[in-house]
Amino acid sequence: MKVLPRRRRAVILNSLLGVVLLAGGGLAYATVNADATPTGRSGQTRTATVAKGTVLATVSGSGTLASPTDAGVDFVTGGTLTSVKVGVGDKVTKGQVLAKVSTTDAQAKVDAAEAALNTAEASLTKAQAGETVTTTIPGSSTGSGSGAGSTGGRGGAGQSGGQNAGQTTPQPTTTTTTKVDAAQVAQAEQQVTDAQNDLSDAEDALAGTVLKAPVGGTVASVGGKVGDTVSGTGSSTGSAASGSGQGGSGNSSSSSSSSSAPSGFVVITNPSGMQVDASFSESDALKVKKGQAATVTLNAQSDTQLNAKVLSISSLPTSSGSGSGSGSGSAVQYAAKLQITSDTSALRTGMSATVSVVTGEADNALYVPTNAVSGTGASRTATVVKDDGSTERRTVQVGIEGDSSVQISSGLSSGEKVELTSTTTSGSNGFPGGAFPGGFGGGAGFGGGGAGFGGGGRNIGGGARR
Repeated sequence: MKVLPRRRRAVILNSLLGVVLLAGGGLAYATVNADATPTGRSGQTRTATVAKGTVLATVSGSGTLASPTDAGVDFVTGGTLTSVKVGVGDKVTKGQVLAKVSTTDAQAKVDAAEAALNTAEASLTKAQAGETVTTTIPGSSTGSGSGAGSTGGRGGAGQSGGQNAGQTTPQPTTTTTTKVDAAQVAQAEQQVTDAQNDLSDAEDALAGTVLKAPVGGTVASVGGKVGDTVSGTGSSTGSAASGSGQGGSGNSSSSSSSSSAPSGFVVITNPSGMQVDASFSESDALKVKKGQAATVTLNAQSDTQLNAKVLSISSLPTSSGSGSGSGSGSAVQYAAKLQITSDTSALRTGMSATVSVVTGEADNALYVPTNAVSGTGASRTATVVKDDGSTERRTVQVGIEGDSSVQISSGLSSGEKVELTSTTTSGSNGFPGGAFPGGFGGGAGFGGGGAGFGGGGRNIGGGARR
C-alpha cells in the first residue's frame, strides 16, 4: 500500500475541510433567505404578522420577602431562666408559654404593693369619716323679779314670795358635729391611686416573668438556656430591639421590615400572609398603582413565579443607590409593598426576589412587535409588506406598549405583514453587509473567508508536519 507524503495528505485534508465549510455556508445562506421577505428593493428584511392577543406593559423592581406576622419577643421582667419550653424548629400557637424566669423578686413586690394599698385605703376611710366635735353652751336664767305684795302683817311674806317665783335654774346646751378635712381626704385619695398603680405595675412585672407567643408559627431562634440571666424590657408594650434577651415587648410581636429581621429572646416566623418590600426607580414608580397585579420571581428559584398585588407605593424616596428595573437610569428609589396571593407555605423571610408589576393590559387586541412601528406618541408609522413584495407606509394608532409588543388601535388588520425596521439588512443574502458571520461570504467577504480558510490550511499543514 502506497503511503502519501505528509504534505500531500495535509493538502487533501484542507480541501475536504473547504468543501465542508462551503456546504455549511450554503445551508446557512439558504436558511436565512428562507426567513427573509423581498421588499422590492435591493435589500431583504424580516417581517412579522399582525396578530391578536394580550398585550402587557410591565415595570420591574427588586425586593425581599417579609411576613407581617413574624415576631421577636422578650421578657418584660428579667431574671434567671427557670424554664425554656421550646427549641428551634418547634411549631407554636398564639398564647403558648415559651419560657419563664424566677418569680421570687416579682412576687415580693406584689405582696408589698398589696399591703401599701390596704394601708392607703384605711387612711382614706378614716379621712372620709371626719372628726366628731361636741360643743356645750352654758344655760342662762329667765323670768321677772317683780310681783304683787299684800299689805298689813302679811305684806313682808308676800314680797319675798314674789321675788322667789321670778327666778329659774340655768340649763347648759350640748351640740355634736362631724368635721371632714377636704385637704386630708384629697391627699388620702391620691395615696390610694398611687398604691393602685404600684400594685398594677407589680402584677404586670410578675406576669412578665412568663414569656408567651404573640403569634403562631415556627421558632426560628432561642436566646438562652435554663440558668442564664436575661434582661427585661420593663414594659409590656415596648418595641423589639436587637440583642438576645433584650428589647422588645414581653408578650407582643415585633413585625419584620424590609431592612431587618425581627429580634428577641425567641423569634417566631410565619410565612402566612407573606409580603414583598420592593423598590422601583423613579420612572417606574410613577406607573405603579395600588391594586395592580404582579408576579414575584425568587432569585434562588428562578423557575418559581408567585402571583401578587400592589398594596401601596410610597411617595417619598427611600434611597439614592443604583436604580433597578426598566428605566433605572436614575438613582432615586421608591418603596412599594406587595401582597403575595399564591401559596406561601414554603417561603422564608428575607428571600430576595424580582418583582414585575403589570401597569397596562389590553386583551384580544391587535399587536405587532415594538420594532415594527416608528415614531413616538399615539400616532406612529408602520411599513406594510404586501403579497407581491411591494411596501406601503401607513400611519397607525397605538395603545398599550408592552415589553416586546405594542397594541395597534387602528391602521392595520389581522394577518397583514409588517416590516421589522430594526432588523433591515442592506446585503443580498440577509446578513449585514452581505457577508456570512465570521467573514465567510460573497465578494470581499468570501475572499476574507478564503484567506482565513487558507490560514487554517496552513495551520493544519503545520500540525501534520509536526
